[in-house]
This record gives sequence, structure tokens and C-alpha cells, in this order.
Amino acid sequence: YTYVSANCFAGYFLAGLAQYGRFIPPTDKVIIYGEGNRKVIWVYEDDAATYALKTVDDPKTVNKTVYIRPPKNILSQREVVGIWEKLCGRVLEKTHISEEDWLSPMEDGSTSVQRKVEMAIFYHIFFKGELANFDLNQSNQCEAASLYPDVEYTSVERYLSRFA
Repeated sequence: YTYVSANCFAGYFLAGLAQYGRFIPPTDKVIIYGEGNRKVIWVYEDDAATYALKTVDDPKTVNKTVYIRPPKNILSQREVVGIWEKLCGRVLEKTHISEEDWLSPMEDGSTSVQRKVEMAIFYHIFFKGELANFDLNQSNQCEAASLYPDVEYTSVERYLSRFA
């Protein structure tokens, strides 16, 4: 077996600057989760596919989990918003949402199970920082960019520039 952990796909998370349900970058205002400082790993889907295909016949990946963690793409939400502001030439109005305010709708009986699952995923990524808060130091873990330095992955800036 080989498991590939791709982290936050650009089309779902990065394109809308992590705005829930938004798939193009906002040009006026943005919600920041907490202080917006938790590191997130942003990965363009084509790059994830490239890395995954490289693992298929690679004996170095047998019985391992390959984490796709492009070094230039380990950025906080606040850093990503800053890149977008530079690209679009505007300063966005930032509204911070606290952990408590984010979680409160989950206690509401009218919130659907699907919505609760989506909110839980956002919570663990943006409030807890659980994508980038651990080191790869076990023998069954490896990092794709280190294994395949020949892959020229798409940076956050290059990805967002398509919307500018």
C-alpha cells in the first residue's frame, strides 16, 4: 500500500481564500478564522495527481504515507490573504471569527449533519492547525517534495494569480 495525503486542495480551499462555500477570491472582505495564523498546506490538484502518480512504481513509497507538503505552500490564512491583496491591488476588510462563534451553530439542532461535518473540517484545519502541526519522523512517513524534487509544484501565488 501507499497512502497519499494531499491536504487542502486549491480549488476548494485556496481559490476562495478559505471562505466557506466560496470558490473565487473575494475582492472586498474576508473572514479570518481566529487570528488566521495557523499554518495550512495548500496543494493544487494537478500537483497532487503528479505526486500520486510518481509513487505508483516507487519502491521508496511501499507501505508508507506520502504527505504532499510543498514548502512554499505551508502558509497561514492571513499570509494567503496578504498574497491575494498584493495580486489584486486591494486591502480586504477582515472580520475575525472566534473558535466559539464558529462552533456555536453546531449545537443548534437545525444545522444539518453535512454542514456540521464541513464546519468540523474547517475547525481542525484553521483553528487547530492540524495539517502542519506535526513532523514526519516515523519510518512509514515521507514528504513528496523531498522524494521528487524534480516536480515543479504550483505556488500559492501562482495559483491565485489566475484570478487577478
